[in-house]
Amino acid sequence: MESASEPTSGYVQSLARGLMVIRAFDESKPEMTLSEVARATDLSRAAARRFLHTLVHLGYVWTDGRVFALTPRVLELGFAYLSSISLPEIAQPYLERLVAEVHESASVSVLDGPDIVYVARVPTSRIMTVSINIGTRFPAYATSMGRVLLADLPPADLDAYLSEVDLAPLGPHTITTPAQFREELARIREQGWALVDQELEAGLRSIAAPIRDRSGKVVAAVNISSHASRTSPEDARRDFLSPLRDTAARIAADLAVAPASRAVSR
Repeated sequence: MESASEPTSGYVQSLARGLMVIRAFDESKPEMTLSEVARATDLSRAAARRFLHTLVHLGYVWTDGRVFALTPRVLELGFAYLSSISLPEIAQPYLERLVAEVHESASVSVLDGPDIVYVARVPTSRIMTVSINIGTRFPAYATSMGRVLLADLPPADLDAYLSEVDLAPLGPHTITTPAQFREELARIREQGWALVDQELEAGLRSIAAPIRDRSGKVVAAVNISSHASRTSPEDARRDFLSPLRDTAARIAADLAVAPASRAVSR
């Protein structure tokens, strides 16, 4: 698999920069001026202007002449991916049943580079300072779903990941050393699930299980997340692990009989 950090002869820099402009807009920066976009993307004002005006012409960006903002049309880019795979539509009803049983939020994510990306979710209450939606990304190392996905990587891929990722402390208990992180992944690989206690954010506790394809490869993860004030680590293992693993098994069983052309492959 080609690394995004190592462009090949087929690399189209203008496309990459255009996507970088789109990704510069987020929850904290829903609207930006030309100068702000240039700073956020490290582009010159002239280059940022060209990309923004192209995106305005295509309908992905709106402007009043001073500020720029994304339009709903950008959702087409994500929908093209989601509609081409069967995982979100398979997972959703199982997540709804799981949430009805445990009365906590549940999600499914896939690994994308150093991050997890949410592809299905059923929330019960907001337990993080940021809202989580389809397409939300978090650093894989600090999440329960990310860890079950990373635990299944081939050794060379895991080595490459750890050589590039910064294990920054995001919560009060974040693992920040590669050696300790490798030990945790080995434990997860052996037991078949991951519990993360306030490593992504203070107060957030989650437990995750892998979702495997028909070959046994881990292609996604499902989790249950709760506020630490409601659920202790022991509670999570006792009350959530069995229904969580059952849900993962049911999703995997449906994925196994889904058309191969619509299966999740990473």
